[in-house]
Amino acid sequence: MNTIKEITERLNQTGEREAWMAELVQDTRAGVKNALARWERQYEKRQEKERNHAEKIAFDRSFAPFDGAMVAGVDEAGRGPLAGPVVTATVILPNEVPELVGLDDSKTIAKSERERLALEIKKVAISYAVHIQSSQIIDELNIFAATKASMEQAVKGLSVRPDFVIADAMQLATDCPTESIIKGDAKSLAIAAASILAKTTRDAIMDELHEEFPAYQFGKNAGYGTAEHLEALHKFGPCEHHRTSFEPVKSMVEGRRRQ
Repeated sequence: MNTIKEITERLNQTGEREAWMAELVQDTRAGVKNALARWERQYEKRQEKERNHAEKIAFDRSFAPFDGAMVAGVDEAGRGPLAGPVVTATVILPNEVPELVGLDDSKTIAKSERERLALEIKKVAISYAVHIQSSQIIDELNIFAATKASMEQAVKGLSVRPDFVIADAMQLATDCPTESIIKGDAKSLAIAAASILAKTTRDAIMDELHEEFPAYQFGKNAGYGTAEHLEALHKFGPCEHHRTSFEPVKSMVEGRRRQ
C-alpha cells in the first residue's frame, strides 16, 4: 500500500482523472481522503477556467463577419479617478491562446498576475495598441468624449486592420463595424486582454507620478479619491495632473481663483 505522502505527490503530478484514482475513493485514511478532495477542488477550478476561456473566445468569434476575420477588443482604465490620464487599449488575439486561460476583467485579478498576463498578451497578440489621454484633454473634452476619442486612437494604432471592433460599454466610430458590449471585460477575451494592458499601463504611469508628487500617494490610490488623497488635496491643493473638471478639484481651483 502506498503511503499518504506518495499518494499526495502522485496527485500533485496528475492533471486529469486517471483510472488509479478510483481506488482512492475506497481508502479509509483521512490523509488520503483530504488529498483527493483537494485535488478534486483544484481540478474543478481548472475546468471552470477552461470553460470560461472557451466561452470568451466563442463570444469574440461570434462577431467575426467571415472566417479568419480579425476581431479587436477595446477597453479603458482610469475614467473615475481625480488625477492622472485615462488609458485605453485594443487587442487582436489569435483563435487559440491557451497561455491566457484564466484571463478576466483586470479589476478581478491581483496586480502581480495582471503584470504577468500583460507580458503574455503582448507575446501572443496578433496586434495591440495603447493610447494615453492626459488629464488636460479630459478637462477640455469631458471624460466620456476623451475616453471615446482615446479608444478610437488606440484602434487606429493597431498594426493590423480589424474587421470588427467590440468595445466595453462604448460605441466607437471606426472604419469597420463596431459593437458596444455592456460588461464586455467579463464576456470577451479580447476586451479582457485590452483591460489588462490599459490597467497595467496606467498603474505604471501613476507609480511614476507618485515619485514626482509623493504627497498624494498616487502609487497607492491610482488617483482615486481616497480619504488620504482628499486630505492631501485640501492640504496642498491640486497638482498639474489633477482633473480640474472633477469635483472636489473643480471647486478647489475655483475657490483659489476667487481668493
